[in-house]
Amino acid sequence: MTSSPDGHSARQPSLATSTLAALGIVFGDIGTSPLYAFRECFAETGAHVPPPMTTSNLAGAASLIVWALILVVTIKYVLIVVRLDNKGEGGILALSALVRSAARRLGGRDPKTILMLGLAGAALIYADGMITPSISVLSAVEGLTVSTPLEKQHVVPLALVVLVALFAIQRHGTGKVGALFGPIVLIWFGTIGALGLRAVIGHPEVLASLSPHSALTFLVREWHHAFPLLGAVFLSVTGGEALYADLGHFGARPVRVAWFWIVFPGLVLNYLGQAALLSVDPSAIRAPFFLLAPDSLRFPLTLLATAAAAIASQALISGAFSLTTQAVQLGTLPRVRVLHTSDHSVGQVYVPAINRFLMVACILLVVSFQSSASLANAYGVANVIAMAITSFLFYPAARAVWGWPRWKAALVTGLFLTVEIPFVAANSLKIVHGGWLPLLVACTAMILMITWVWGRARLYAQLSKESLPIDALLSDLERGAIHRVSGTAVYMSGRGDTVPPALLHNLKHNQVLHERVVLLHVETLDQPYVDIAESASHSDLGEGMHRITLRFGFAESPDVPEALKTRLPEEARFQPGKATYFLGRETYGVGRNAGALDRFRLAIFAVMARNASAATAYFRLPPGRVVELGAQITL
Repeated sequence: MTSSPDGHSARQPSLATSTLAALGIVFGDIGTSPLYAFRECFAETGAHVPPPMTTSNLAGAASLIVWALILVVTIKYVLIVVRLDNKGEGGILALSALVRSAARRLGGRDPKTILMLGLAGAALIYADGMITPSISVLSAVEGLTVSTPLEKQHVVPLALVVLVALFAIQRHGTGKVGALFGPIVLIWFGTIGALGLRAVIGHPEVLASLSPHSALTFLVREWHHAFPLLGAVFLSVTGGEALYADLGHFGARPVRVAWFWIVFPGLVLNYLGQAALLSVDPSAIRAPFFLLAPDSLRFPLTLLATAAAAIASQALISGAFSLTTQAVQLGTLPRVRVLHTSDHSVGQVYVPAINRFLMVACILLVVSFQSSASLANAYGVANVIAMAITSFLFYPAARAVWGWPRWKAALVTGLFLTVEIPFVAANSLKIVHGGWLPLLVACTAMILMITWVWGRARLYAQLSKESLPIDALLSDLERGAIHRVSGTAVYMSGRGDTVPPALLHNLKHNQVLHERVVLLHVETLDQPYVDIAESASHSDLGEGMHRITLRFGFAESPDVPEALKTRLPEEARFQPGKATYFLGRETYGVGRNAGALDRFRLAIFAVMARNASAATAYFRLPPGRVVELGAQITL
């Protein structure tokens, strides 16, 4: 039994149930790569002149894909990186928080570079989350032009219908969505594996692709084609980073079971089958995945592929929800509405604002690019850079968390980068052909996050300058200089020994103070969940003044009244439902001495602050007992 976010007990699902749900959420992205990855290896595009479609080259391309799956997904992510969970949470932000927390615990400085790497990786995953649903759904719906008389001009409208339906069901939560999608994805992997096996049995010579020798000789023989081809090969492993980001939804064990027993065998068999098909029928390059099936099964396969493609988008969508929740709690994004959708897994969340953003972005991409082949030029650039950032973060994580010696951490990190740097270089060729789009989106998201962090730091510094020491207020209270009224007032406070601005404004305008005053500081730690013993601290300052600190993990939603009711020692408890909560609502002005860049950044910060979710809802305060006091602050 486990405790749910609302404090009730809930039964943990079985391994089989979790594995099935993980199939529907975690592996949809990488599972639908066979729809387009092998085709793109031999398709002529602006970024890629393909090698001749000979039997040996087809086997070499298949071998490259198989070994990319082994080295990048199996070894790096499934066996190693998922072990670097931050108390169950995964993803780049959770990893960077884990490194920073370990560094502080060991007495070192808080490495700001680690935070910047984490923010960059999160921004890239947001960008990738726009393209994955678009290309997956488009590539599947395009299969209808092979199996039915559907005209090409109907592909885009049908893809838009599928995308809107996909985003509409997100509100039901990843657990329920995964339970719905899991059986479909299980059928999907069984089907693509069977189709591939059928072709391999007819042409068993393609099994030579399982040897790395086939990949290496292909790279040497077709060196002038092979380098840009790596950009297409990388499409087969997109979804690896989302696998790590979705770790908090299900945990490592269901992910590993699903990968080794279902996902990896199905993918390998299908890629080998496509190579076998093209070795005897090169004209099948127009749609090698769908042409693996007999004529009578192509239409059902297309329907299954469309469902699987919609599901493929779930990995990135769920990962974006998790990243947003973590970013808000870590103070790198303004507050947004976060809904918990599971009684047994705190990591299962739904973020309406991100869902709407991704839906609109996907619609615009499908309308703009029109085909999966066009989108392939934009796809993979953000993902491969995010993977490389994870590898860079792995070194300090292995040193700080696992205590690895320098040589061991450097060796494993070097092996990761030896595989990934060629992929980064190959994908850089796509930038001028559409790859600039996800980089532009990622840069915009990065600028917004950095601006928010910078603005919060500047705001805190300004408030500190204008603040009054608590000792001065206590002296006035001791002399009886301030009139007191009955009741309890809770003021949101910083961590310093100063009076909160809202309290000063209340004194200035109302000239009274409650008999019991709580200076409440809410702290978010660099870990997803907080042990109950460390979740609160209390100190009696005298004269009816109390300082309380509530600590939450970055994967938790801070329910302040509930925490005040249950986490404090008996002598410090009160009825939070009957207290009055005073919050500050600041508007921001720009000082005369601010430069043009600072004015621009402060304008962005002010817009983000105005559009943040209200603190009342975010901290779950009773709306009828909240008083907001406005103030103008010059930054």
